[in-house]
Amino acid sequence: MEKVVLLVEDSEDDIKLTQMAFKENNIANKMVVLNDGEEAVEYLFCQGKYRERDINDQPTIILLDIKLPKLSGLEVLKKIRADNRTKYIPTVMLTSSTEEEDMIEGYKGGCNSYVCKPVEYEQFSQAVKQLELYWVLNNRTPNKRIEEE
Repeated sequence: MEKVVLLVEDSEDDIKLTQMAFKENNIANKMVVLNDGEEAVEYLFCQGKYRERDINDQPTIILLDIKLPKLSGLEVLKKIRADNRTKYIPTVMLTSSTEEEDMIEGYKGGCNSYVCKPVEYEQFSQAVKQLELYWVLNNRTPNKRIEEE
C-alpha cells in the first residue's frame, strides 16, 4: 500500500512551500492536499465526494494546520481521535501558531507532534525532512484496525 501524506492547509503559499520541501528532500510519497477542515473529515471518513474512497486506505501521516476554514484543525483532530478507524493515524499539527494555548489544546486533543512552521524556507525544508524521516520512514503503525474492547 502506498504511503500517502495528507496535508490539510488553507494557505496556498504554505502548500507550495511544503510541496517544494518534499521535492527538495526527495520525498516521493503521494501528497493529498485539502484546504479546509470539513473536507478533511469527509476525506478521512469517506463521505461526500470521497464516499467511493476505501476507508481502509488511510494516510500514513496527517499534517494538520490549526487555523482552517469550516472546521478548525483542533476540531478535525478531535474527530480523528474519536473514531477507531482513524484514532491511531499519526497526526502532526504543522502550523504557524506559536500560541501556548494552541499547543496545549493540540496535545490535549491527541496530536503526536506540534511543529511551528519556520519563517525561513531552509528551516522549513529541514523541518519537513525530519518529519518525513521519522513519521513516514521510521514510525510503524498497525496495518489492521485496532478494535476497542
